[in-house]
Amino acid sequence: MSFIKITYPKDGVALVTLNRPDRMNAMAFDVMQPLKEELEKISFRSDIRLVILTGEGSTFCAGADLQDPGYLPVFDGHTMPRIALRAMRVLDDVMKTIRDMTQPVMAAINGPAVGGGFCLAMAADLRIASETAFFRAAGINNGLTSAELGLSYLLPRTIGITRANDIMLTGRDVDAQEAERFGIVSKVCSNDSLLDESLTMADSILRHSHMGIEQTKMLMNASIEAGSLHGHMHHEGITQLFVRMTTNNFQEAIKARKDNRPPDFDDQI
Repeated sequence: MSFIKITYPKDGVALVTLNRPDRMNAMAFDVMQPLKEELEKISFRSDIRLVILTGEGSTFCAGADLQDPGYLPVFDGHTMPRIALRAMRVLDDVMKTIRDMTQPVMAAINGPAVGGGFCLAMAADLRIASETAFFRAAGINNGLTSAELGLSYLLPRTIGITRANDIMLTGRDVDAQEAERFGIVSKVCSNDSLLDESLTMADSILRHSHMGIEQTKMLMNASIEAGSLHGHMHHEGITQLFVRMTTNNFQEAIKARKDNRPPDFDDQI
């Protein structure tokens, strides 16, 4: 049985589903490694312009699999400390892959996002949640830290250091409504309408040029690590000129407005 299910609910959209609902879609290594590999394949597909990541059943992702963490052949021959380091790298690589994908990744959070599941949600570019979703930085509750898999980097940059400290130091649950107020998610909807709402948001993205969306994601991610405003503005300017001078998208947008029709961007000169 495949623990990663991929479907195509509409042209240009890949729906990637963690498919182990009996284990609350926990982050076993034999689930996360296939997830990374499938996302890497999708990243190079020209026909896929947006990815929706969700969980099967009533849970988005419950974090570490405490029942069976899974075993990968790459662990063979290593001592336990070295296995632990390599295991963490497997999980880190999933988050990095999501951030590095050319397509925007939208997390459709259909239920609890706990521990590593919270981290997985935060790695996405966009988040929309069902009413039953909640978020928990669970490591602190288990005698560990809440800082894992990029969470202590991404969360404060998303909602501010004070609110991030509140969540990460207390280990409390943040329900969907509070998550929307904080800016963790951009929208909350009913469980039944989560996919439809995600696809509606996808439509508002897909109507723009492929190149424009891809480069905007790249620059938004680069801004998080930018050393200065001036340096990042230079990066923005070069990218804007690149798209302007190597495609007819700008001319098509002007013509479409005159013709009172949607633009047809082909990202070509």
